[in-house]
Amino acid sequence: MADTPRRKASDFDPEVLKLFDQYVHGIIDRRGFLTGAARFAVGAAGAAGLLAALAPNFAAAQQIQPDDKRVVARHLEFPSPQGYGTGRGYLVRPAKKSGPLPVVLVVHENRGLNPHIEDVTRRLALEGYLAFAPDALFPLGGYPGDEDKARAEFAKLDQAKTRQDFIAAAKMLRTIEGGNGRLGVVGFCYGGGMASFLATELPDLDAAAPFYGAPAPLDGVPNIKARMLIVLAEHDERVNAGWPSYEAALKKAAVKYELFQPPGTQHGFNNDTTPRYDEAAAREAWKKTLALFDQTLGKPAA
Repeated sequence: MADTPRRKASDFDPEVLKLFDQYVHGIIDRRGFLTGAARFAVGAAGAAGLLAALAPNFAAAQQIQPDDKRVVARHLEFPSPQGYGTGRGYLVRPAKKSGPLPVVLVVHENRGLNPHIEDVTRRLALEGYLAFAPDALFPLGGYPGDEDKARAEFAKLDQAKTRQDFIAAAKMLRTIEGGNGRLGVVGFCYGGGMASFLATELPDLDAAAPFYGAPAPLDGVPNIKARMLIVLAEHDERVNAGWPSYEAALKKAAVKYELFQPPGTQHGFNNDTTPRYDEAAAREAWKKTLALFDQTLGKPAA
């Protein structure tokens, strides 16, 4: 039997995509999505089908198996005295590269360290980076294996402590064994906002690539010394509303940044586990991200 064709964002009414964005960010609950989506489907079962079609499919999108011999992966705990006390993340390095490697901190969405972000971390390792993805949910038991449960747990976090956990992770990576002392950060959605935040808190951060995340606190923008690649979707009212003031602050502070906002894209377009994925835009965004890291962190050895 032939594989079922991948659904695309264009297969869904824009209002359904907007409802899904509200759902995954906790603005409405599952019932709210189903009620709203019922207008675009046949009954409750049809609305549930829309939700299922939009939900992530980790297995179908996985590019690198966890046991792939080209990478070496393990979990690593680190101290976070100003945060939750101890953090934990997923550390991946290329198996056959020696010598100090450039280091990248990977920040997940608002569901913790799920299989997709682990896969993204392995993808970076294959490019020659020492990549580390903390799990903000570690203090609450870690990613629970279910996206709805993960969102519910995420809402329980004390974000002040969680921010300190990511700051602690970044500081740990500065001197991690096998690293070259240079550090970049990439994050998606919640992680995009965290990447921008970290740029304001870490004057020695070399590069940041926030994907469709909340802007940095504007009063902290003058502290940014990192080079930045800011990735936005075209159709993302919630996030894009903050961009004009963020851009003005970046310009005023003379921060070196590039904006990449590919046309026709939806929030989450880089995530290849859902129909919002845009292959061409994601490929170009990834290319630009790697170019930023190559230029600022030291190009990985071939």
